Amino acid sequence: MSDVKMKMMDGNEAAASVAHRMNEVCVIYPITPSSPMGEWADAWSAAKQKNLWGVIPFVQEMQSEAGAAGACHGSLQAGALTTTFTASQGLLLMIPNMYKIAGELSPFVMHVAARSLAYHALSIYGDHSDVMGCRQTGFAMLCSNSVQEAGDMAAIAQTSTLRSRVPFMHFFDGFRTSHEIKKIKLISDDDLRAMLEGVDYKFNAKHALKPEAPVIRGTAQNPDVFFQGREAQNKYYDAVEGIVQEEMDKFAKITGRQYHVVDYVGAQDAENVIVVMGSGAETVEEAIEYLNAHGAKLGVLKVHLYRPFPAKALIKALPATAKVVSVLDRTKESGSLGEPLYLDVVTALSQAFANGEIKALPKIYGGRYGLSSKEFTPAMAKAVFDNAVSANPINGFSVGITDDVTNKSLAYDATFDVEPDDVVRAVFFGLGADGTVGANKNSIKIIAEDAGKYGQGYFVYDSRKSGSMTTSHLRFSDNAIRSAYLINQADFVACHQFQFMNKVDILHIAKPGATFLLNAPYPHDEVWNHLPKEVQEQIISKKLKFYTINAIEVARATGMGARINTIMQACFFAISNILPKDEAIAQIKAAIKKTYSKKGDAIVQKNYAAVDASLEHMFEVTYPDHVTSTFSRLAPVPADAPEFVQGLTAKLIADKGDSVKTSELQEVIDGTWPTGTTQYEKRCIATEIPVWDPETCIQCGKCSIVCPHGVIRMKVADEAQLASAPATLKRADYKGKEFAGKKFILQISAEDCTGCGLCVSACPAKNKANPELHAINMDHIENHLDVEKANWKFFETLPYVKRTEVAKNLPKTTQMIRPLFEFSGACAGCGETPYIKLLTQLFGDRMVVANATGCSSIYSGNLPTTPYCKDEKGFGPAWANSLFEDNAEFGLGMRVSVDQGEETAKSLLNELKGQLGEIADKILANPQSNDAEIDAQRDNVKELRAKLAGISGDVAAHLNEVADYLIKKSVWIIGGDGWAYDIGFGGLDHAIASGRNVNILVVDTGVYSNTGGQQSKATPMGASAKFATAGKELPKKDLAMIAMSYGNVYVAQVAMGANDTQVIKAMNEAEAFDGPSLIIAYSHCINQGLNMAEGLAHQKDAVETGSWPLYRYNPENIKEGKAPLMLDSKAPTKPLADYMASETRFQVVNKMNPERYSQLLDKAQEGVNEKRSLLEHMSQYK
Repeated sequence: MSDVKMKMMDGNEAAASVAHRMNEVCVIYPITPSSPMGEWADAWSAAKQKNLWGVIPFVQEMQSEAGAAGACHGSLQAGALTTTFTASQGLLLMIPNMYKIAGELSPFVMHVAARSLAYHALSIYGDHSDVMGCRQTGFAMLCSNSVQEAGDMAAIAQTSTLRSRVPFMHFFDGFRTSHEIKKIKLISDDDLRAMLEGVDYKFNAKHALKPEAPVIRGTAQNPDVFFQGREAQNKYYDAVEGIVQEEMDKFAKITGRQYHVVDYVGAQDAENVIVVMGSGAETVEEAIEYLNAHGAKLGVLKVHLYRPFPAKALIKALPATAKVVSVLDRTKESGSLGEPLYLDVVTALSQAFANGEIKALPKIYGGRYGLSSKEFTPAMAKAVFDNAVSANPINGFSVGITDDVTNKSLAYDATFDVEPDDVVRAVFFGLGADGTVGANKNSIKIIAEDAGKYGQGYFVYDSRKSGSMTTSHLRFSDNAIRSAYLINQADFVACHQFQFMNKVDILHIAKPGATFLLNAPYPHDEVWNHLPKEVQEQIISKKLKFYTINAIEVARATGMGARINTIMQACFFAISNILPKDEAIAQIKAAIKKTYSKKGDAIVQKNYAAVDASLEHMFEVTYPDHVTSTFSRLAPVPADAPEFVQGLTAKLIADKGDSVKTSELQEVIDGTWPTGTTQYEKRCIATEIPVWDPETCIQCGKCSIVCPHGVIRMKVADEAQLASAPATLKRADYKGKEFAGKKFILQISAEDCTGCGLCVSACPAKNKANPELHAINMDHIENHLDVEKANWKFFETLPYVKRTEVAKNLPKTTQMIRPLFEFSGACAGCGETPYIKLLTQLFGDRMVVANATGCSSIYSGNLPTTPYCKDEKGFGPAWANSLFEDNAEFGLGMRVSVDQGEETAKSLLNELKGQLGEIADKILANPQSNDAEIDAQRDNVKELRAKLAGISGDVAAHLNEVADYLIKKSVWIIGGDGWAYDIGFGGLDHAIASGRNVNILVVDTGVYSNTGGQQSKATPMGASAKFATAGKELPKKDLAMIAMSYGNVYVAQVAMGANDTQVIKAMNEAEAFDGPSLIIAYSHCINQGLNMAEGLAHQKDAVETGSWPLYRYNPENIKEGKAPLMLDSKAPTKPLADYMASETRFQVVNKMNPERYSQLLDKAQEGVNEKRSLLEHMSQYK
């Protein structure tokens, strides 16, 4: 046994470490939560880390998971040891090739971070729905239950597939295992070499397709031999169980860690046993240890090898005393007699009883737990044991939820706690992108690696990641930690965002006597008076040690901006007593130097200063023994919110979604939710907000058009409308002819602002008295919040300008129209959402939207609230998300359906023409080419329905049902570059080739933004991204040129930061074009490594250096004898190097390898020059 080293890591890293060292080719494609495995593989190969045979594994990113599976198949056939990593829908895309790989008996291991599939809704969280959808493919399936096992089973799977020739799927729970950080024992290279002793790891190479020994694989077979061929492989599957156990035994001799294909833990004479696999097994085991110590006789069978199902091992491991068996599945199969593991256990035990292998058949119950990472605790495990021996046991039960519809859920005691007393439990509440999660990951490593303790970290955040609440659960102990569930009683609680105190019950998790640290914008001797009654009651009743710091002010004073992570981390170490204070601070500073030294000493010194200032500005709060507050915690939503929002939505906002009963979801049972609910959430997450200066303002609308969250609104009103306005409502005389004599009001919704500052950077006006100030400037939110809340409330009573009242051609005019996309959960400073918001201002009353999975689907459709909304007439975008790969087809299907509906309605209208009179002619003659004509058509349809009410018969009834199709619908297909350039390109290409009137908006960030910033074909040459750590060698795919090659597609390339008027023009032209249109919009992104407040400047730089030329290609121009291509940007005015020098994604490559960077820069500049020359030529061609 080699010397054992220990390290903090998550399950993804543990599995990827083994996979990278034991393979020659890694084929990758990003999908949450498996993406980090591919990122690690790419980073290691980029750093020239070699595999066990002294070769750097080749890492190949593909355009989709289907492509990755195909590439794996090809790589295996050509002789390489190959692996891949995936999850969820991505795994399903691999299924066709999985059948092939298994049928050809190709040794291969894929690693899966098991995740929910999209049913009525998408979920990025963990369960076994995806892997269970592959159990019929012929892959062996090996399950890991913990971070330690993720590495161990990866090695066992690798040698097992080489010995058995059966391909393996190694899987573990997404997030709960893939992202849990834990201290584990490392598997050394020597350990892995020892595992390979006696294993023919050259099998693939020996059986490779090669012209020196030609063979044929993949033949087409007839009925005469196909069946026999399938059965001939049985012996290989029969041998798998034995081989895996032998490899587990070998692994035990090498490492000391013994596993079995089915492990049993518990009383040897147990009568009540649970069967489970995955992280839930750890929880059940922890519950059993506690309960058995208190007199129970319980056990758990932990299934590692799921396919081929190890029936004999299961029977052997099951105590002969077992009278009842409960099987837990982390999936749901609607319509089945039971879930997969349950059915397998029933079959195994029934056959064993029939064959006389067991004397009595135990009662067997099945149930579901933990779907979409739903919590599974020891209390729930106890409830499963209790159900099995109750007077009326429930079969097909669920646990962890309240099912009051079918009444099959198990009740459990939430206070049941089995955690050892020596575990220190700390919980931190932060805001996505505020650095809280990163700081806590750092803290775990400091304590568990550098200080020699055991540690565990798990992080809860919703799909939006940025701008929503994050909860970090940290455990520390001198002993190993097993608990695979969230903390429910914490010794230390920190709230990094004060606004949470007024909205969420933060302190319910604090145990009596716990320490509470609060970041508050008030002096320590005043903060008590700013806490709601409920919070004060909890602090007093639980006798909490209460500390506070104004971390925002410390961050500002030390040059840290809004990043408070280092400050709050220092406070945690100073008062948690996990480590001696001086040692802790020294460790933090060492970690800072390690993390930031590459960015320069100035950054390191700023962080040092922040640590020192933190300790100086943190104070313990002395509080009275009684409640003094005069106010209560805010209701989750305003009192005037709709009934649905007051009920279900309010629970979700208040972080009480886990308590929602199944009966409360009946209204949204098919995944259909109401729109326009973000307006009730009022997150109030900004530390600074824009403040308008009417005297300096030129009323251009640029601040409003770039606002990512739609919080800056413009209206006009006359004096009578403003008679009851608050005195604090700012206004100015309208500058322009459209609304001469009226007052212009620019208002900010302070509670919905994220404080990004894009509005300030967009403002062209300068204050004459102080040129550093604009017409809109950032200031601390606490100076303005109450006033602006009152102003906004009144502002909302004023009418918006109608689309028919303005020419929709300038920021100034378009921004008078109400956006029908508002207050989304996008990142602060998002570069994508301004385009979508503008679309809704132009055409939102008639839009039908197909949205690709990705950032745009998450900020558009992620619960608890949704940003698409309705106008004053109740019209607004109708939005849906299908999948990632099929969005263009999804949108094309919408268009086809709308067109069919229109044709049906017109046909029925013509059939009834004689009875309807001139209204039929009016409807059929209306071209609906502008807003006024569309409004007129709505009036026409209203009149039509009135006439149909007096006409009897099926035709009239049918026409009444489909009459809305007579009103123009605008179909928009929206998604990011990962979809458009890669996984969905085939569908997009077909959509534009169809000739149908579909509009496509590609919000191009140059990376897979939602999965963490991986390379796409839109990534520019020379940029570093995940999956392209060393810098992308090839130029950006020219999607626009591909579309233009059809000749009948409207194409535009736009950048709001460079020319907002051109964006508006392109959108109007795309909408007017009767055929397919494609708009590619430059969208700055946090994954590009830039200050988001400067995102517009980066867009402008991209245009001015020629990296992102602006143009519009309109086939309609040909009819007028004009060139279809119109160049909207001038020839480059500065070198590409200026643009690349300003972004981290390029400079990472420069620092890593200056010579290579220089070569890539030269090639990229050549590409810019050539592209400009081509575009100039095209703009003159008629």
